Amino acid sequence: MVIRIIPFIIASVLLAAHFFRNGNILLAIICLLLPLLLLVKKQWSWLVSQIAMYLGTVVWLTTTITLIQQRIFLGDDWGRLAAILGGVALFTLAAGLLLNASAVRSRYQ
Repeated sequence: MVIRIIPFIIASVLLAAHFFRNGNILLAIICLLLPLLLLVKKQWSWLVSQIAMYLGTVVWLTTTITLIQQRIFLGDDWGRLAAILGGVALFTLAAGLLLNASAVRSRYQ
């Protein structure tokens, strides 16, 4: 069960770093505190954590698209950027999906 929560913690820290770099300290702090929510053994905490990962995936995808557009406009290479941020988006999505595993779900119901 712990192995399914580790990607969630890593994805939360990555999102916090993203928000911190963009100057959004409040969202960075929320992302850093998000893994602590799983210490609450209630269904709502599990659901909020899962939704946060899905929203995080959307954040990574919109960031990827925005940065690709900037790179194309400047005439720069954007392939590596798309691969790296696409991988981060997939990792964040996988972190949310791993929280939906029956071993994790049963612990929060």
